[in-house]
Formats: sequence, structure tokens, C-alpha cells
Amino acid sequence: MPYGFLCFLLTMCLLLKTRKARGDGMKLTKKVIDCLLLPEEKPFFIWDDELKGFGLRVNPSSKVYIVQGRVGGKVRRVTIGKHGTFTLQQARERAADILREMVHGKDPVTEKKRKEALSVTLEEVKNAYIKDRSLKARTETDIRRHVRDNFSEWKDKPISGITRQKCLSRFREISDRSPAQANQAFRVLRGLLNYAMATYRPEDRPILTENPVSIISDAKLWHNVQAKNRRIPNNQVGMIFNFLQKERENPFNTDEGRTVADAVLFMLLTGARRTEALSLKWEHVDIQGQSWRILDPKNRHPVTLPLSTFICTLLSERPRVNDYVFFSKKATTGHISEPKHTVKKISEMIGTTISSHDLRRTFRAIAGECGIELWRTKLLLNHRMSGDVTLESYTETSDCRYLLPEIQKISDWVERQGVQDAAGNVITLNHARSA
Repeated sequence: MPYGFLCFLLTMCLLLKTRKARGDGMKLTKKVIDCLLLPEEKPFFIWDDELKGFGLRVNPSSKVYIVQGRVGGKVRRVTIGKHGTFTLQQARERAADILREMVHGKDPVTEKKRKEALSVTLEEVKNAYIKDRSLKARTETDIRRHVRDNFSEWKDKPISGITRQKCLSRFREISDRSPAQANQAFRVLRGLLNYAMATYRPEDRPILTENPVSIISDAKLWHNVQAKNRRIPNNQVGMIFNFLQKERENPFNTDEGRTVADAVLFMLLTGARRTEALSLKWEHVDIQGQSWRILDPKNRHPVTLPLSTFICTLLSERPRVNDYVFFSKKATTGHISEPKHTVKKISEMIGTTISSHDLRRTFRAIAGECGIELWRTKLLLNHRMSGDVTLESYTETSDCRYLLPEIQKISDWVERQGVQDAAGNVITLNHARSA
């Protein structure tokens, strides 16, 4: 290295060290910047004498161009970019532009936040919404599914680009395939956009002036989807009860097969939701007290419910393999998740396609057949007692063990149907033999 250049570097380093200590400025040049040594710990600043407010922050790992000024009496410091990514001239020109904007009252910090908010995508809103909310697994799954499947073209684009007309067109497209899914998809979208309007507010103003999904309500386009009423017919309940009994008592059946049969019987005779029944833990069962407890039900109201003698016997006969009543040695959750094969077999037997949820409708129909009052049935199903102030205020809804006579009545009725079905099969068989 030439002696003269070495002297220049040493002189510059001493000068910079002195000015850094005093907080002075100097004209920034590429040579000056290249000469600056990175600090071991705290960053320091070098300000440009030529363009007031333009400077360099020297960090332990990098040198970064910055600009600082005042807007409305507030000091604003903006990062331009790293030295190397930006040339000195590019950084100086950008700093001059930002300073001019500040002179005209434009706050670069607020503007940056506004641009970031305007660029937020539907996918980002969905992720933030799920993170902020304490959602049921099924609800979260539905939200993810609709964003992925029904709004795939929108999910990676800014929500500011979702218009009323786009919502109208997409709603009609989904409606051609499934009116019910169109309703659900746009209710999900409406919720996500309402959340975005409440949380993404640069300068305390929403990034959307209105929810574009409102066009569906304004045009009265929501579909009037009839509630499903699929269930096991009352006159076939006995046949299904006997089928499940044989499945659970079959010595050649697998542990998993017997567990599934027990779980389906449990759902049929308690009216329990699939997820609440299949994830039931032993610690939430009191066989002696003939009750079970749901700590985190769909309606968010923990409840203790009664168990019939038949179900208590069924539970007492079950092996305790792990924490779960309806265990699975294969599933990562530790319990069975969906009794698809057994429910499919039941569907074939009754000639109607049903789902696990239809066992709840079957339970409700049986309760009606037994003459049980609707409000008591709703409590057994752990439905919210909305709409009736008297029942909501004066009825015990968190501990429903007093409904043991009702649950026992339902269970006894199902068992009698099983006896009658078995007797009918015997009579039919004897008649066939005599013929």
C-alpha cells in the first residue's frame, strides 16, 4: 500500500473518530464511508454537512443510509437502505425526496405504515385472524379451506383490491356449485374483512371504507338453505342398535373396530357432538356418578351431563389404554377421529346416506318420541337456550345431572327397539323355516 494513501486513511480514521465522539457532521463521500470501521457493540451516526438530515448509521454488522427531519413537530427518522445496496448518490437523492415530502407535511413513517396496510393480503389477514382468535379446530379448518379453495385467486393479493363487483361474481360462481358453500364462504370472507377493517388502520382510518361482501346483503342474495334433517328413522333404530352391539361384542373384531362401535353407540345414546365424544378423556367421566363433563364445548359453555346405565356399563367395560375413552393406537391424537366405515355401513342398512352428526338428529327425534320437552332435549344436546329469558335466567344449564331420568328414558327406549328388532328377526326366520 502506498505510503501517502496509508497516511490519508489514518488521518481520516482519526478525524472520523473525533467527529463521531462529538456528534459532528461532515460531507459524506464513498471514501469516507468505506473508511469507517464497524463498531463492536453500539452503533454510531455520521451526518452529512451537504444535505442536512441525511446521514449514515454504522451498525456492528452494516452501514445504513438514513434521513431525519420534522413533520408536525415530530422527529421522523427513515431508513433508506444499506450502503452497497444503494450507492451514495442514490441514497442522497432519495433522502432529498423524503425531506421535500416532510416540508410539505407528508409523514414518511405514517405513509410507510399506510402502504404496508394497503398491501396486506387475504392470506395475511387470515393468518392474523386465526392467531388472534381462540377458534375451534373445525372453525379454523373451515376458514383455511374457504380461503384456499374458494378465494385462491385473491388470497395472495391485497384485500384493497376486493370489490363489491368481484364479490358478486364470485358468489354467483360458487352458488352454481353449492348454495350452502357460497353462503359459508362469504360469511368467512365477511368476518375476515371486518377484522381487517378493525385492525389495519393507518392514521386511525380503515383501509377499506366498507366491507365489499355487503353487496350480498344489499342485493338480498343470501341463499335460504334448508337445514338438513337426515337421521336414522325411529323404526330402524333397533336394527342399528343391534348391529352396533354385535360389532362391539364380536370376538373377531379389532380393538379399533370395537372402539368405533362403542363410540357410535355413545353418540347415539347421548346426542354428543362427534369431536366432543371422540376426544372424551377418562378424567372427565364419572361412572359412579353417572355423568360426564365437556370442558370446551362448541358453545363455549362447559357442562356436566348425565349418563344412562347402559352407557355407564359400556364405559366400565372399555379398556384404559391411554387418556382417551375411545382410544386409537394408530392416530397421533391418541383417539379415533371419524367412524367413517361404521357410519357408511349404517347408511347402507337404512338406505339413506348419513353422517356422524346425524346421530344427534336421531337422538333429538328419539327424545321427541319419548315425550321429552324440547327445552330438556336442548340441554341434553348442550344447545344454548337463546330466546327464552326465563329459561336462560332460572334454569341450571352448566350441571344437567338432574336430567338423568330423561337420558335414561331415551336409552331404555332404544334398548326396547333392539329387543323388538331381534324378536322380529326370530319370528321372520322361524316363518321362513316353516315355509
